[in-house]
Amino acid sequence: MSALSELYQEVILDHSQRPRNFGPLAGANRSARGDNPLCGDKLELALSVRDGVVERAGFEGSGCAISVASASLMTEAVAGRPVAEAEALFERFHRLVAGDEDAPGAGEEGGDGDDPAVAKLAVFGGVRRYPIRVKCATLPWHTLRAALRGADEEVTTE
Repeated sequence: MSALSELYQEVILDHSQRPRNFGPLAGANRSARGDNPLCGDKLELALSVRDGVVERAGFEGSGCAISVASASLMTEAVAGRPVAEAEALFERFHRLVAGDEDAPGAGEEGGDGDDPAVAKLAVFGGVRRYPIRVKCATLPWHTLRAALRGADEEVTTE
């Protein structure tokens, strides 16, 4: 295993064992639920959106290490961003894990060097090698998209 792969694995394990922004979010005004029946991942995402900016994001639920780490890193990446930027991050993340070779990956040169929260998302680039895990990684992001659109609904990977 390369040193970079080991680092990525450490980041995912850290965020799955000690998820950031886990727990109820006081003052949330948008929410959505996500379910991945194949893996058993379930989460509830809550956002505090004011004047077109995602001020804070939090989540509750349970799931595999990939799903929990993805939700944790996602909440860090979208906090403080305009809704349009959060939507754009969804698109970039989806292309990253789905293996779109032409898509710019998080953390690549010329993009996110100054934004550590976004650069950390690159740890999920290897997920594309395990198609069944793509759903685990993207569930929180699809749930985010529903919450951003104010669609208090359940998102499912099936």
